Parts: sequence; structure tokens; C-alpha cells
Amino acid sequence: MKFVLLVLAVSVAAFAGTAQDNVGDWAGISGGGVGGFGDWDYPAAVLYDNGPFVTGVGMGSGGADISEMQTGDGTYGYGFQVVNGNIVADVFTVPAGETWNIDKITIFGYQTGSGTTPTINDIRLAVYDDVPTTGSIIYGSMSTNVLSSAAWTNCYRVNIGLYTNTDRPVMALQADLATWTLTEGSYWLCMQAGGTGASGPWANPVTVSGSPSEGVAMQYTTSGGWVSLVQGTYGVSLPFILEGPTSLQRITWGQIKSTF
Repeated sequence: MKFVLLVLAVSVAAFAGTAQDNVGDWAGISGGGVGGFGDWDYPAAVLYDNGPFVTGVGMGSGGADISEMQTGDGTYGYGFQVVNGNIVADVFTVPAGETWNIDKITIFGYQTGSGTTPTINDIRLAVYDDVPTTGSIIYGSMSTNVLSSAAWTNCYRVNIGLYTNTDRPVMALQADLATWTLTEGSYWLCMQAGGTGASGPWANPVTVSGSPSEGVAMQYTTSGGWVSLVQGTYGVSLPFILEGPTSLQRITWGQIKSTF
């Protein structure tokens, strides 16, 4: 019996540490009445939003929203597990003549099979002044847990047409920060997450219904270094939200979702 348990533990650890959550990797039983109302509200004061991931409002199990993979996609999400040293990163730009005082960052991710109660209990964030391969960290670190709150977004990441699948409930993971001040220019936000579930955490990509993915997001693994993230032949963007005391736009999460 001890031998069987040891083998299972090794298998789970290996699965949790993989770099991508690809179609066919999970054999859980899905569907049913899990769903309802999410626990997270889109913030009122937003400096920057890197893109949506909800593709169908109310189309999921129990009236939840869905983030449906698009034609040609083969990956639900990308590994950014603290325990394995996996990191994901994406670029954002502060416009010319502006200064952003960032005091909150929200990133998104899931642990397969977690249910709608968050199992992610750790996020690490760092801002680079250039592409991570050549840039330097100017705020944050990959060694400090800055998670302030975690909540279900009322959205499931699903494969094409599998609207009642509940394996991958997407969580909003917020960090309350001492102010990070950025002047005009391009920066890269690096992200990691840890949790108590066996699978992941995985970073779900920006997804727009009817459109191929696009972006320049990257992933670091200890075995392969930094590489570009792709869905098929297309680059990927990752959703995140930057907040500050002065917002450049004020819109509701409902308004964001209603456009897709």
C-alpha cells in the first residue's frame, strides 16, 4: 500500500508541474449543477486591463459564464506553478506623458478540479523594465507571496461546445501593493501562483469569441528557459488588471462581458 501511495504522489506532482494544461490531460467527470453567482466583481477604477476571457455570459453550468477555447486551440492554460519555478509574463505600456501609481494587481488562473472555492493561496508578481530575458526587476519579486484575496469569477474555462464542464473554474487573484510608480514606457509583468490542488495552478489566456489568440506572452520553465506562449500558430495574451488611485476608465464587469 505504501508503494502505491508513493507512486500516486509522484504522478500528481509531475502533472501539477507541467508547462501546459492541454486537451486530454484531465479525465475528471464534469457537468451538473455547480455554478450560480461568482464571488468577484470587476473593479471600478482601472488603469489598465490586458484583455477579456469570458466568451459566453450565462452559458455555463448553473448560469455561470464560460471562457470557450477557439478553433485550433489545444491548451486550456499555461503552467505558472511556484513549486516548479514556472513563470508566465506579458507586456503592457504606460502611454507617453502618463505616470501610473499602481496599488492593486489582479491576475487570473485555476486549479483543475478545484470547485468554486479557491485553492490558490499564493501569487508572486514582478515588473521588469524590458523583456524578462534582458530586463531587470524594478518592482516585486518571485520570492514573496503577495496574495490579498482570491475569488471565483463566475467563469469556467471549457473546450469547444462543452458548456456544462466545471473542471476549470477561473479565479481572480488580487494583490494589494505598496504603490508601484511607472512612467511612460513598456513593461513586463511576471506572474506565478501556488495552491493546494493537485493540478496547476494554470494561467488561462485572453480569449475572444470567433477570433484567434494574439499576443506576445512568454513562459519560463527551469528546463527550457523563456519561450513564447502559443495557441496553435498564434501568440497568446494573458489577462490581468492594474488599478490605481486615478483611473483611466470606469466600466463594470457586466459591461465588459456584454461585448463578447
